[in-house]
Parts: sequence; C-alpha cells; structure tokens
Amino acid sequence: MKYLLALSALIALPVMAAEPTLYGRYEYIQLPEIGETFKAKMDTGALTASLSARDIETFTRDGEDWVRFRLSGKDMSNKVYEHKVARISKIKNRADEDEDKEDTSVAKRPVVELEMCLGKVKRTVEVNLTDRSSFNYPLLIGAKALREFGAAVNPARRYTADKPGC
Repeated sequence: MKYLLALSALIALPVMAAEPTLYGRYEYIQLPEIGETFKAKMDTGALTASLSARDIETFTRDGEDWVRFRLSGKDMSNKVYEHKVARISKIKNRADEDEDKEDTSVAKRPVVELEMCLGKVKRTVEVNLTDRSSFNYPLLIGAKALREFGAAVNPARRYTADKPGC
C-alpha cells in the first residue's frame, strides 16, 4: 500500500521542463556550411532567422528548388553559395499592418536549412535569405531558432556564450 501511495504522489508531480540557457542580445554564431562566424542579434520579436544575402536567385536542380546567393555586408567575400530551398516564406512589412490600407505587399524569401553553432550547441535551423546590409548584424536569430537552442535572451547582456566550438 505504501508503494502505491508513493507512486501516486510521484505521478501527481508536475513535469518540469529543462531550464533554458540564458544568452545575451548579441552572440557569436558559426555557420559551418558557410564557413563563417557571425555576430548575430537574438531577436525574440522576429519569428524566423534571417541571413544577409544578395544576388539571390532561385533555380531548379534535379526537379528540386535551389537558391544561389552571395553573403551581403561589410567584409563579406564574393563567394557564391548554393543550397536546397526548404520553403518560401511570406513576410509582411510592418508598414503593411495599417488597418486602413487595403493592398498589402508580401516579400517572398527563400528559406534554407543551415547548421548553426551557438557556444557548444549545434542545431539545424530554418533561415530566410534577405539583404540585411543596412543593419548592424548580418544574422538575426528569431523565436523559432531560439526554441531550437532552448534559449532565453537577457537583453542587458552581450556575448555570454563562448565562441562557437561545435
């Protein structure tokens, strides 16, 4: 009987989720497939991750959608990258959220799956390609990617993780 009481008490306990790892608003993230480490902005207000790219061109290879691009921003090489497209995302401009406006424009961006290394953690994350050269950080990590990493963000901190070492 004691055994059944102890067992029922354990079953009644709430399941505790693993605590998220706390990162700063900015972190170093390595993209092994690209061969670069970027200063990235950890943005809980964005849904998806974005990588700064230019000369973005979609094409078909063996019946599948692919994308060809160059990295965009200061000190970026002119190297051309090709990657299989996971999907096309539709991003609404914030200005388009005006209720009085009937026509809303939607930007279509190719999304690729890239391995990312944050500290000692490696995950595959969906990343949309867009020109972010006018922004300070070529890589933006949105809420979906933050969940993949089990991350929480303290906006008062910066670069809390070790340099990427996956």
